[in-house]
Amino acid sequence: MTEYGRGSGSEPWHPADPLYGDQGWGGQQQYPQQAQQYGQQDPYGQDVYGQGGQGYDPQYQQPYPQNPQQPQHPQHPQQYGGQQGHPGQGYDTPGYPAQQYDASWETGQAAMPYGTTPADPYGGQNPDLYGTPEAYPPPQPPGRRQAPRVPEPATDWDAEAPEEEKHPFFTGEDDDRDDEYDDDPAESRSRTGGRERRGKGKGKKKSKNGCACLVVALVLAGGVGGVGYFGYQFWQGQFGAAPDYAGEGSGSVQVEIPRGALGYDIGNILKKAGVVKSVDAFVSAQQKNPKGTLIQAGVYTLKKEMSAESAVALMLNPASQANFVIPEGKRNVWVYEEIDKKLELKAGTTQGIAKAKANDLGLPDWAKNHADVKDPLEGFLFPASYPVARGQKPEDVLRKMVSRANQEYGKLELESKAKELGLSGPWELVTVASLVQVEGKYKHDFDKVSRVVYNRLKPNNLETVGRLEFDSTINYIKGQSTLDVGTVEDLRKIKDPYNTYDIKGLIPGPISNPGAEALKSAMNPTPGPWYYFVSINENKTVFSVTNEEHNKNVAEYEKQRESSGQ
Repeated sequence: MTEYGRGSGSEPWHPADPLYGDQGWGGQQQYPQQAQQYGQQDPYGQDVYGQGGQGYDPQYQQPYPQNPQQPQHPQHPQQYGGQQGHPGQGYDTPGYPAQQYDASWETGQAAMPYGTTPADPYGGQNPDLYGTPEAYPPPQPPGRRQAPRVPEPATDWDAEAPEEEKHPFFTGEDDDRDDEYDDDPAESRSRTGGRERRGKGKGKKKSKNGCACLVVALVLAGGVGGVGYFGYQFWQGQFGAAPDYAGEGSGSVQVEIPRGALGYDIGNILKKAGVVKSVDAFVSAQQKNPKGTLIQAGVYTLKKEMSAESAVALMLNPASQANFVIPEGKRNVWVYEEIDKKLELKAGTTQGIAKAKANDLGLPDWAKNHADVKDPLEGFLFPASYPVARGQKPEDVLRKMVSRANQEYGKLELESKAKELGLSGPWELVTVASLVQVEGKYKHDFDKVSRVVYNRLKPNNLETVGRLEFDSTINYIKGQSTLDVGTVEDLRKIKDPYNTYDIKGLIPGPISNPGAEALKSAMNPTPGPWYYFVSINENKTVFSVTNEEHNKNVAEYEKQRESSGQ
């Protein structure tokens, strides 16, 4: 609590007390010496001049005296203009009797008789120069107080007259309207409510419109450049000729085109080999040639620095192809001999490597370690076209063939189909397919030939008693290919696990490399009771159930051979 209105006690302000609340104590600390001359106090601990604490004047305010026995100065004789005192201050006022305040009960001093005026201890030497009502205006409530007037700050600039706005894009000036004022609205307002204008320093603002124009110019330039580039590319593709050699070239070079290679792939291979000058030239020549899309995978013998048109024409000529094509049904012995020829190797080289490295060439596990097998790779040199060129190793060529067989066999459900047909596994299924391939001369007969194989493999059949009795197995044993293999009595005397006239059941392994059609027929034989068949001609194959019917069909076949001069 401040020292102006309360003592040390906790008694609250009285609402009737003129000192209640904050009523303008701002000027009460100006004359503390004069206020100390009077030791009078009201019950609320306030020094007053007058009656009952109501003769209050701010300059006489002092704290509650700490020593009540301290001698007090007599009251100041000033009457504020005689009988014109303020109400409630102990002066004669119109309509009220004059009263004198007796403070002897507070100070302990002798009471002064009524009507007695205390003497001025200073003998009038110190007159009250502030004794006019204007010098001490009455206190105002807090709500009516006015803040002291603060002089407006002087400005060093004059208000500018509004100018006609001109867009900086046409005038070339900087557009600093966005930076003219502060970002904070509170800081951009002066005490008088106006907006303050920032000073413009040199080099602090950059031309935004200049940057915008530069960006637009760059975008336009880039657009024009892009259109020009693509336009040039289009023109080049439509009208411009790609770099190309002239003529049919010279020298000799072999290139290998892998499976699945397209125009641009082939062009890149030929360019690296020095055959053509550019990929675009080759692709263009291939597209112009009606048979250009017929270029297949394989090895080609070409010339260096050929024109693209000449290169396409030579690759379409079978004479340039260094590919090795394995026909369906061919035995491995024939394949080995052809590889030796292609690689210009000594006869028997490839066959020796095949037997020595059979298990290292990529055979699946189900194709390994079968008893009495003459050639482990038989049935795995898949019929297709392979690139074979000078400088290659035989094992590399064989590995590609085995890999192709694995791919083709992997497309088929050999395991499940073998069990469904009563076979032990995929190896036996491939063996059946090899028999179908060489016994059925024509593909349209493969499904019925396959049924004959499965019917003869039944051990309880009355016609062959579980024997296959195929001439093709005798030819495989002897390494020949003929129709006149001998009499049945003579054939049964041959002791070999591949002799189907002697053994019952399936042979140890394949006797040829079956193609896709033979494989499908071996997996899906046509239902039927047949045990025999004979091909009369290309368009006629006769199937029979009994041996008697079969002998009649064989007699007809002999007539056909005699009439044709075979």
